Amino acid sequence: MFFDIQTKEEQTKYELLLRIVAALSKLSAESSTIPYLYYRMAENIFCRAFAAKNLSRSDISIDASKATCGIGLKTFLHKNSHCLEKIAEFNKERHLYFDAISNPKNLVLKIAEFRNKRITSTCGICSVPTENLIYHCVTRADSILYLHEEPMHLIDIENITVQNPKEGSNTILFTDGIEEYCFNISKSTLFKRFNIAPIHTIPVKIFDDPFILLEKYLSDEFQEDKSNKVIDTLYLPLYSYKKGHIKVVPLKSGLNQWNAGGRKRKPNEVYIPIPVEIRRHKPNFFPPRDESFTLNLPNGSFKMAKICQDDNKALMTNPNEDLGKWILREVLNIEEGKLVTYEMLEEIGIDTVQLNKFEDGTYEINFREIGTYETYCQVEGIF
Repeated sequence: MFFDIQTKEEQTKYELLLRIVAALSKLSAESSTIPYLYYRMAENIFCRAFAAKNLSRSDISIDASKATCGIGLKTFLHKNSHCLEKIAEFNKERHLYFDAISNPKNLVLKIAEFRNKRITSTCGICSVPTENLIYHCVTRADSILYLHEEPMHLIDIENITVQNPKEGSNTILFTDGIEEYCFNISKSTLFKRFNIAPIHTIPVKIFDDPFILLEKYLSDEFQEDKSNKVIDTLYLPLYSYKKGHIKVVPLKSGLNQWNAGGRKRKPNEVYIPIPVEIRRHKPNFFPPRDESFTLNLPNGSFKMAKICQDDNKALMTNPNEDLGKWILREVLNIEEGKLVTYEMLEEIGIDTVQLNKFEDGTYEINFREIGTYETYCQVEGIF
């Protein structure tokens, strides 16, 4: 899988960091014997120890990647070694499957389709083959952490069998012959059963009073952080609105710019629209028009980008087709000549991009879940 093929030095560092954080469990929890490990901390430890790329802030199906391996990171109580744990939520897609709720088989097929599309788009975003996706789990028991790994499979839709739910039940159990799943209808949440077979065991000692320990070692004045910090963030929609505030992907602009008239277009010509309200809200977020800057992608690569068109309304790469090759062919996984629709974005659970601006003048792009742009605008008082 993953852990066993990492260097001994990286494995030792990972174990040490987990033991240190688990030893400080009483900073956050009352339990005296079962370690507490916040999932964000587990993600950061994993990426630091194994020099993996941290993708946990992106709304995709994995939390980290290294080389051509994509990793979904999970931490939960060990329980009985046969745990049903959440792997995906579909609240924003509820209107797309609402009509199927009365038919358990049809509902499960729809959820499986959404799950597979998310995984496929994740692989396109991060340049990771689907066969190289795994789960890496840290399970917590009495004074022990267990490490467990298993493949992250696409759901085999052709072989799904559904267990007839009890009358009035809120959950549907199903299997594809490889994995067992459970879908919670009211929470729009998909669970998967993890059959824990530990590949490594880490004993843990929890300090009775970690505050004393931290005060002793951290009382000196902190040194100035000289890392390359994020200095600003904004969000851009991959869609526009038509009358009635209905979200659409325009037929001849944005992700469908290749379909515009005026001249012969290349099949991968796209741009990310910068709405007028954003240009007014943060007029200096990007460099001046046509001035190139580095745009880092979630897969670890980068593109040269620039702001183009009248009124600085378009974010493009240079060459322009690079952005389309990535979004259209790898993320959305559609063939040339097929128009992008808003429903396609809904099906993979993303309709917004997040742009981070760093101190050194570089930028970073990540995909965000449905509704993120609207929430951002409301919080910022844009509309």
